[in-house]
Order: sequence, then C-alpha cells, then structure tokens
Amino acid sequence: MNKLAAITLMLFLTSVSFAQNTKYFDSPFALGGGYTPAWYIPEMDILNAELKNFGVGDLSTGGFYASGGAGFIYLPFIASQVRFGGMGFGGSTSESNTVNGISRELVYNLSGGGITIEYTLPFVRDLGISIGAIIGAGNLEIEINKNSGSFNWDAAVGELNTSSSYISRRFSNSYWIISPTINIDLPVYRFVAFRLGAGYQFTFGGEWEAENGKALSGVPSGINGKSFFIQSGIFVGFFSF
Repeated sequence: MNKLAAITLMLFLTSVSFAQNTKYFDSPFALGGGYTPAWYIPEMDILNAELKNFGVGDLSTGGFYASGGAGFIYLPFIASQVRFGGMGFGGSTSESNTVNGISRELVYNLSGGGITIEYTLPFVRDLGISIGAIIGAGNLEIEINKNSGSFNWDAAVGELNTSSSYISRRFSNSYWIISPTINIDLPVYRFVAFRLGAGYQFTFGGEWEAENGKALSGVPSGINGKSFFIQSGIFVGFFSF
C-alpha cells in the first residue's frame, strides 16, 4: 500500500511539473473563450438601511455568485503581449419573508459587459499574468414586491380601482463601466486553461429609472453598481504563453 501511494504521488507531481514547464502552444497569434463564474461584492449597507422597515432582513454584504462568459485574441503583429476580447456577466441576490400572510421580496440584480484589453507580462513564462481593464456598460436593478403570494385575474384587475396595499416596484440604473483587472491563466492541457483573477467595477454616468422608463430622483449616491469582484474561468483555445 505504501509503495502504491508513493508511486501515485510521484505520478501526480510529475504531471503537475509537466503542466508548469511545458509550453503547450507557441503561435503567431492566440485566441480562447470560455465560462467565467465570478463573485461580486457590492456595497449593500446603504440599501439595507433604506429598506430596513420592509420586513425581509438585510441583503448579504458578503457578495453573490454571477455567471458569465469571455473571449480573447492575441495579435502580436499588431500589439505585442496585448490581448483584446469581450465579456459579459449577470448575477443576483435576494431576501424574502412572509408577514401576516403577505409575501415580501427584495431582489438585487447586477449585470454588465464590455470589451477587455489586457497586457500579459512578458517575463513570466508557462502561465499568463495579465493586467488590464473592462470598458463597457452595466445595469443595476432593484425589485421590491409585496403581495399575497398568489393571484386571481379578476381580483388583480379589480385592485386597479382600489387603494390596494400590494406593491411591485422595479428601479433600474444603467451606467458605463471601467473595471481594472488582474488575471492569472494557467494552461493545464494543450487547449485548456484555468483562470483566477480579481478587479473592481467603477461606474459613472448612470441615470435611475422607475417603471415604464420614468425618471427616478433622490436615490442615495451610495446605491450604485460599484463592486469588487473575484473571477475564475475555464478557457478552451490556443494559448501562446
């Protein structure tokens, strides 16, 4: 058993060493694309304070999962060590509660996308360490719902002529994004690489709207789409690092 364990460990270490020291693909260009799950951590304290009396508790300040995709291409004959690409993401977090038979729900949706520009450090071999930025647009949407949890057509239509206490609100903020990023890409097979990185999403130029595109004023400045994020990914393609 000890010999088997020793042989297994030796094979594992050999494979790791091979992955770290083998240059899988060396071409005049490179490209790849894949799935990029991420964890976004926006500032929630002000929003939680504003809605503390709604009755659903606080939205998590520890962040939430967001899924997305990204792709890139190296064109060394245009700009050495620079890769261009694009990405998109979307995620949400929510809290709900039922008080006296009335269902209450608060939903926070964050999404965005844009072009990516990254510079890969030339003095690091066998993996890619890149610094860059995402330049694009995004949207923050806050949904507030308060109802009985089930609906009847006649009753719902009848509420239009009454002072019903049921609530359905959707507030959205569309803005421009600039996100400085740093990513590490490690090739684990000839055409497969894993990614781990982080960044911070800055937002500017946003306007708040309520239902039907109506302007919404008076929103606290601290309720916005700015967010720290950690991203990962699995990419398939041709890699030149």
